[in-house]
Amino acid sequence: MSNPALSRRAMMRTIAGASVLALGLTACSELDDPEQDGGQATGPGGANGRRFGAEWEKHTRTFMSWPASEDVWGDQLDDVRKDIAGLAAAIGAREPVVLMARPDQEEAAQQACGNDVEVIPLAVDDLWARDTAPIFVEEGGKVKGVDFNFSGWGNKQEHANDAKVSRALLAKYGLDRVETPIVAEGGSFETDGQGTLVLTESSVVNANRNPGMSRDQVEQELKKALGVTKVIWLAGVKGKDITDAHVDCLMRFVAPGVVLLDKAFPGTPADVWSRSADQAKSVLKDATDARGKKIEVIELSQPDPDRITGRGDAFVSSYMNFYIGAKGVYLPRFGDAKADDRAKQIMKDHFPDREIVQVKIDAIASGGGGIHCATHDQPAIG
Repeated sequence: MSNPALSRRAMMRTIAGASVLALGLTACSELDDPEQDGGQATGPGGANGRRFGAEWEKHTRTFMSWPASEDVWGDQLDDVRKDIAGLAAAIGAREPVVLMARPDQEEAAQQACGNDVEVIPLAVDDLWARDTAPIFVEEGGKVKGVDFNFSGWGNKQEHANDAKVSRALLAKYGLDRVETPIVAEGGSFETDGQGTLVLTESSVVNANRNPGMSRDQVEQELKKALGVTKVIWLAGVKGKDITDAHVDCLMRFVAPGVVLLDKAFPGTPADVWSRSADQAKSVLKDATDARGKKIEVIELSQPDPDRITGRGDAFVSSYMNFYIGAKGVYLPRFGDAKADDRAKQIMKDHFPDREIVQVKIDAIASGGGGIHCATHDQPAIG
């Protein structure tokens, strides 16, 4: 990890949670459910015909990034590269993976990842493709990419190359670029693919990203950029980690109207993170989505911190940071066999047609992130 004081997640045993402060002002009309096999949802987009799809829908490819800099990772660089290579190979065995690497590191990255992964020469600074790649939306029968102006989480880390990733990927694959004045990252957002957006206020309505903008102003820009019709705001936590508390370690949609919510390991002393997660639960269970339907909340406890194999003040032991691939769901394996097995079964209950692939990512997690942070899906149309 680059700097323990600026870790992506500051706590080992609990994660960034938040209470819902406000709900979006408008609701969309009733939408159809997505196909059970992970196909495209059939409901319309927002007022501009744009739609931000759910992660379980069809993918064209998965983007990842090769960790590039000793200045960021220090003596952990070799270990985190092994984790990224293992994760890329696991996903690549089941769907196309494109891994971005600095030109002088391309050959080494290809050798480490194997032939199931396509490595392309594209300068990056770090591995967090979720935050640096564009947010893909569907509009007019085409996939477009919203460029959210990556700023190194508010200029907390070097990002001269990562700031250009979104534009470079869109140009390479011939996709239209959607401009927005908002500064944000992919880990900020969670959607059901049917008009609902959940995010933390702390990571977007923040002077280090969008100075001078109110939450209402940010919300209107997000609706315009992403085509969502309802925004559920989670308060988040400012200044405790480099992301200012992204949503993707707290809660995730696993189906329209159904979310998984992180929960601290039983008996863990309460702190700001666990109290925030409790607040999120108290509001989400009474919230409604863009279709006007109540949201079901299912808690998933973290593993026993005394049984996990990873260590460090920044270690993220939340199961929420999983990735829903085309044929598999990629879930961290932390070393607490009982907790790992329970998490796997919960995922199997919600994704019976996908293989649940557990991946050891101790080096990535020690840097304050997880599998979702390191991956970014490009949706397919048709």
